[in-house]
Amino acid sequence: MTAATGIWQPHDRAPAETREVRVVVGGTELTATAAAELTWTVAEDAEGVHEVRITPDRPTAVRVAWRVPCVAATAFWAPDGGEHRGLPPFWRKPRVAALEKNAPVGCLVGAGDVSLCTYAVGEVVRPVHLRTGVVEETGDFGFWAEHDAGPGAGLVLRLDLTGRHFARTLADVAAWWRGSVRDVPDVARMPAYSTWYAMQQHVDAVSVERQAAPAAELGCAAIIVDDGWHSDDRGRGYGHVGEWEPSATSFPDISGHVAAVKQAGLAYLLWYALPFVGRHTALWDRVQPYSLAYKEHMNAVIVDPRYPYIRELLAGHLTRAVREWGMDGLKIDFIDQFAVADPPEPGPEADCATVNEGVRRLLALLPRDCLVELRQPYVSPGLWPYATMVRASDCPLSPAHNRQRTVDLRLIAGPLAVHADMLMWHPEESPERVAAQLVNVLFAVPQISVDLTTQTPAQLEVLRFWLGFVKEHAEVLQRGAFEPARPDLVYPQVTARSAGTVITARYAPLPVAVPEAGTLWVANADDSADVLLQAGHSGTARARVQTCRGRTVNDMTLELSPGMHTITVPTGGLLRLDLGSEAAT
Repeated sequence: MTAATGIWQPHDRAPAETREVRVVVGGTELTATAAAELTWTVAEDAEGVHEVRITPDRPTAVRVAWRVPCVAATAFWAPDGGEHRGLPPFWRKPRVAALEKNAPVGCLVGAGDVSLCTYAVGEVVRPVHLRTGVVEETGDFGFWAEHDAGPGAGLVLRLDLTGRHFARTLADVAAWWRGSVRDVPDVARMPAYSTWYAMQQHVDAVSVERQAAPAAELGCAAIIVDDGWHSDDRGRGYGHVGEWEPSATSFPDISGHVAAVKQAGLAYLLWYALPFVGRHTALWDRVQPYSLAYKEHMNAVIVDPRYPYIRELLAGHLTRAVREWGMDGLKIDFIDQFAVADPPEPGPEADCATVNEGVRRLLALLPRDCLVELRQPYVSPGLWPYATMVRASDCPLSPAHNRQRTVDLRLIAGPLAVHADMLMWHPEESPERVAAQLVNVLFAVPQISVDLTTQTPAQLEVLRFWLGFVKEHAEVLQRGAFEPARPDLVYPQVTARSAGTVITARYAPLPVAVPEAGTLWVANADDSADVLLQAGHSGTARARVQTCRGRTVNDMTLELSPGMHTITVPTGGLLRLDLGSEAAT
């Protein structure tokens, strides 16, 4: 193997008889290695966008590597990046993307939020090993991707070197991945109520029904009942999960209860920790021969979906909730736990060799006519056919994290509705800060998780106003052209636009660009009320400012000229700016 400085690390695994080929794609040299003869095909999908297929003549691991000059780079974006958006070193441990966890995509972002290099791999079920980072020896940014391949398919790499806005390149990756997907009903894109932060495991039919009517009145379209419904245990572990029978104490008539909640106007989703069977269940001994791993701190075993017995057991529980109890949907938790590092060899009863394929077959057994919520970090496009929505990972009372995670999801969620992590706040929280939380997840579906019967009148006004705005503008917010700014600064400003409507959320005192015509909405989640409007033209605009509670405090005409203009929008408040012909109406 010919050394490529910085790309191949001493601890990288490599076959003894590695073959290497090189090809130049769009001015970038790619090097592929495998213990087999390799052939290439390169197709240019659009100018600067290339699809590369590397095919071995026999089954083997195939790796493709390349690097680009790390010039004016500001951030590296990956779907599992967490809160880190800096430039990692190339020598760090490779990450793994598979059906159960992560997605095989990444983007090196440069100044001006342009993509210096966006890549994605076509394999979305089996494990893909990915390494990215700064090559210290050269100052380049290095990439490699590797997975097992064969003569039939090979490794397929999409390489975008167009220099466009990074969000546009990632949206195109999602479109490239898109295959057979489910229809996402409108209810999946409407605000929801969740019991988790409001009730934790102390959930019962009475408390759920108590929240249903006020949730519907405030604008929620669904209720999600989380952990606690299946057991009287309140220990926050998973030792009692797996049998999935409603608690006779808390939910004595599950079907009647579900009907009552639906009568209030809400769809009903029920939580399942899919991979777990707890030590304190009657199933414990039965599933031991079919286990992937034991999680001592969870007091549960992860069962192995490579076995038809396990798949039928798990799918049967979830199907029963929909078919017999009348559930409208399922909240499926912990799919990422199937991704154990060293799964045992499958026994003779297994009908597939890999856990990835077992998970796929398991999800294919679930009802196709119900809502299904998934969650970060299981964000693979291989899961799209089995879901309708995907939620940000847990970040209670952390608006910035909720913003970053929902924006990250929006960038590659494809057809799925993106949901925020549940919103909660202290009973004494101000209406302005409640509104700021809602604005931080404005481009996702908010899930509310507080006791609605104890909210102050001001807090309820905030909820009614902002949930109403989310519902009214869902088409633009959730499906319009999406333009988050500055991933290196955790997206201090985000914009969506569609058909003459532009909606910008402001999380830091950055200028907001004013379009020449149409309607501009500016939601202010920052503590500074002086909003800078950056106009590139002259004209008249009508401005209306509302507080976090929806009360109008200013209605005026603005004379715009090229340059900066300041208007006061209180924290948690909203500006509507009608321009051009709209200003006269």
